[in-house]
Amino acid sequence: MKILFIEPYYGGSHKAFTDGYMRHSRHDIYLLSMPARKWKWRMRGASIWLADRLPQFSPDLLIASDYLDLATFRALIPREFASVPCAVYFHENQLTYPVDSHTWRDYQFALTNMTSCLAADRVFFNSGYHLESFLGALDALLRKMPDYVLKHVPQKIRDQSQVIPVGLETETIDRIIKNPRSVSERGPLHIIWNHRWEFDKNPDEFLRAVRELEASGAEFELSVMGESFRKVPEAFESIREELPHRIRHFGYVEGRQEYIERLCAGDVLVSTAIHEFFGIAVLEAVYAGCVPLLPNRLSYPELIPAHLHPECLYNSFGELVSRLKKYAQHPGDVRKRSYNHIAAQYNWHRVAAMLDDGIEKTA
Repeated sequence: MKILFIEPYYGGSHKAFTDGYMRHSRHDIYLLSMPARKWKWRMRGASIWLADRLPQFSPDLLIASDYLDLATFRALIPREFASVPCAVYFHENQLTYPVDSHTWRDYQFALTNMTSCLAADRVFFNSGYHLESFLGALDALLRKMPDYVLKHVPQKIRDQSQVIPVGLETETIDRIIKNPRSVSERGPLHIIWNHRWEFDKNPDEFLRAVRELEASGAEFELSVMGESFRKVPEAFESIREELPHRIRHFGYVEGRQEYIERLCAGDVLVSTAIHEFFGIAVLEAVYAGCVPLLPNRLSYPELIPAHLHPECLYNSFGELVSRLKKYAQHPGDVRKRSYNHIAAQYNWHRVAAMLDDGIEKTA
């Protein structure tokens, strides 16, 4: 099949997903993209700009990310494209994506997500949690409308939806873990934080946890990675100022090789997030050998098999701190544990085949 992949926000996780699928799909995929800037303008204007720039050939299917206003796009494309089936892949949505206390939610973007679903022949979500939280919030929003309430819409979207996870690029990790560091070189417990430096990843709680760990006299090291933006939560500066003697690395790692090497040198991967639709950074760290220590919420119970929830998920802040203290006392025991198999099932070879199957059924 010839597939036209439309990505108005070609950067970060969107770019990684697009590139990974293009490399591993059994179909011929052609990319039509725009740079990852000004996401609001992409949702407003990308459909108009991209509708004018379709390729000369007629594809068997169009697939777009959630940043495309698919309903407007389908209304504007030339007649010869009108009958081409369309799918949309939701990395995030603008109805349940958290906004900070200084920002108001623009529900027009949420309604654009809704009409994109209705304009698509098939809708893919990256996790069951994402699908359920979006449809639940959409149902609640529509019931607040003054009249002509569209109560049937969430069920209609559910009927045409399918959960397909994000693929994990494992080749670099496999190459690096063939030459693991010896235990003697590892030293104290090495804690990894590799999430975006934004409020929805809840860095304040991570700061509280490492403060308590420090106060207990435990020996540990920190690698605080992840991408940062213009507005950085104060918690990160507090970590750097209060715990310089614990920091092994601090800041975004540009090169993937170095980033993976740092993950492979870690012992425990911590998340305190209040928002996570999937969790590719978590899976990368777990595949690289880190023991996951994740809150029992969001998409995490879905990523971790149920029988491993007691080992990998925590239910309270107190439980997070007590686990870290225990790990710091016995880092050698932590290093004997491996959850690589959890992440291995998200290998791109497997995920691309799932998406290929879903696309073929759509077409």
